[in-house]
Amino acid sequence: MLKTAKVELKTKTVEYGQNNKTRTVGLRSPFQRIFGFALVAGLFFFSVSSETWAKTSRIKDIVDVEGVRENQLVGYGLVVGLNGTGDGLSNSPFTEQSLIAMLERLGVNVRGENMNTGNVAAVMVTATLPPFTNQGSRIDVNVSALGDAKSLQGGTLLVTPLIAADGEVYAVGQGEVNISGFSAEGDAQSVTQNVPTAGRIPSGAIVEREINFNLEELQEVRLALRNPDFTTSRRIAQAINGFTGTPLASAENSASVLLKRPPDYQGSIVDLITDVELLPVQPDQPAKVVISERSGVVVMGADVRVSSVAIAQGNLTLKITETPQVSQANPFADQGQTVVVPRSDVSANVGEDVKLAVLDSGVTLQELVTSLNKLGVKPRDIITILQAIKTAGALQAEIEVM
Repeated sequence: MLKTAKVELKTKTVEYGQNNKTRTVGLRSPFQRIFGFALVAGLFFFSVSSETWAKTSRIKDIVDVEGVRENQLVGYGLVVGLNGTGDGLSNSPFTEQSLIAMLERLGVNVRGENMNTGNVAAVMVTATLPPFTNQGSRIDVNVSALGDAKSLQGGTLLVTPLIAADGEVYAVGQGEVNISGFSAEGDAQSVTQNVPTAGRIPSGAIVEREINFNLEELQEVRLALRNPDFTTSRRIAQAINGFTGTPLASAENSASVLLKRPPDYQGSIVDLITDVELLPVQPDQPAKVVISERSGVVVMGADVRVSSVAIAQGNLTLKITETPQVSQANPFADQGQTVVVPRSDVSANVGEDVKLAVLDSGVTLQELVTSLNKLGVKPRDIITILQAIKTAGALQAEIEVM
């Protein structure tokens, strides 16, 4: 707990000048002088460490509290009111069966009848149940077509139970479907924008069941790091223990920190989490290079280092041009045949502007990027160069291929 000290400043009245004017002067005690020096030193320290402070993150932004989690819900339902853009009942038998079962529950018997409606679509409904959501609260739901429907525009989702992994119903969804795309077609051309077969219903489900989890009764919780790292885990524990003055936190491994509630703590574990989640911590990260072969994206961390290595990049380009010519017989010739004579032009470009760049040992990420840009290297070529540097043992980082 933080303690506060109350300082009383004593004053005295002093007469000065010809008219005996008075003023109030504060008496500076040794404690006050020390306090003033500490205040100036604190301001100087804050100005010096402002750059370091900017690199820190709050504990609540880099960890998750174990047990405080979302839950996925899923359901199967029907969307009605479509303007002929629904499922074809002949191609989607599950839609026809669901429609028949729904009408029978409403007292309409159509079993054995030949139905041909294009205004109904079978959909999968998904939602995320946030932690500690109370009964009666509303959550958003996503709706996606399951059959061969062309668009869900103008449709309304009928009552759909949403179940969790345990098979229990936790919410019920219903409402008008909002989509961000459209589809239009004519006899010779069609236009489709975004995805008209998927939509969203804001606040489209009502929570019917709560998930029982008494967090305030726990005596200890685990803080799960979103990016596991031993250094970051230890720094979190040190920040909490330094703030409270007691060893309440301990780094179990690179992914979790155990936080215990002290016996003499007046609040609950929720109060303790609130007290420590705003503490600043500077996260650490391993040197890693993430590359995507398909899209050509290269992401490199700030701690990536390269040992002494020389890089040269050049491409061999072959250009083949086909210009066939038609050869015909002379006019009035006794005999002749029209033939196509192939003519090919082959040229090669080995890269006359290829340069060799030398990277000194311990270069930073910025220096590496600058050197590669000077060579005119494209992103896909950078991927090959980084893999070659890693193979040579000069890249002091891990390469992860997506």
